[in-house]
Amino acid sequence: MNDQQLLRYSRHILLDDIGIEGQQRILAGHALVIGAGGLGSPAALYLASSGVGRITLVDDDEVDLTNLQRQVMHTTARVGQPKVASGREALLQINPEVEVVALRERLEGDRLGELVGSADVVLDCSDNFATRQAVNGACVAAGVPLVSGAAIRFDGQLSVFDVRDPASPCYACLFPPDSRFEDVACSTMGVFAPMVGIIGTMQAAEALKLLAGVGRSLAGRLLMLDGRTMEWTDIGVARNPVCPVCAHRH
Repeated sequence: MNDQQLLRYSRHILLDDIGIEGQQRILAGHALVIGAGGLGSPAALYLASSGVGRITLVDDDEVDLTNLQRQVMHTTARVGQPKVASGREALLQINPEVEVVALRERLEGDRLGELVGSADVVLDCSDNFATRQAVNGACVAAGVPLVSGAAIRFDGQLSVFDVRDPASPCYACLFPPDSRFEDVACSTMGVFAPMVGIIGTMQAAEALKLLAGVGRSLAGRLLMLDGRTMEWTDIGVARNPVCPVCAHRH
């Protein structure tokens, strides 16, 4: 690290758990952020400010006026722009040292697998069940840890799925792919703006811990937040030995 980096990341370096070695691992890391909306905004902002060397931002949508109530990576002036372009601009304004790859596309199939395989950690900041299942499948296949978040109305949830640990479940262990799951969109159900900020920021925290190799991740645990009362519920999640997605890895 040069002198400017030592200054920029000094508050991380002062932490015994991170130090210079942990910060160097963050600087060398590659995070794939799928979704540049409510969750992806705070997650990506903190990844960039913390110095993650490469951030790949994927989203196929454009910035809309209705997004600005909660998607803090975007601005009024950038309404109509692709979210990934707006996001890239925001991240580079915070930290011009990071490499931000902006991909305006909807990931699936081999392309999804290729990008997941190139990452050190994946943050699922999407808003639908099918994408979450596809991302989980790609992470299981590539052996890449997945930080998954969701928020709707006043409710949020967060977990880490890390199949590098034989005891850790994958997303499909908790939410089977063949289960009947009705997607609820904030465009119809609404969402409390700080809720996506809370969950997205925690996704960044879990991703940074994984990159730096510090602390204990949320693997094997599901955190749920009731924003009306600000009460957290912590539920243990076991691996399903006959899971159709991850059982073959163990």
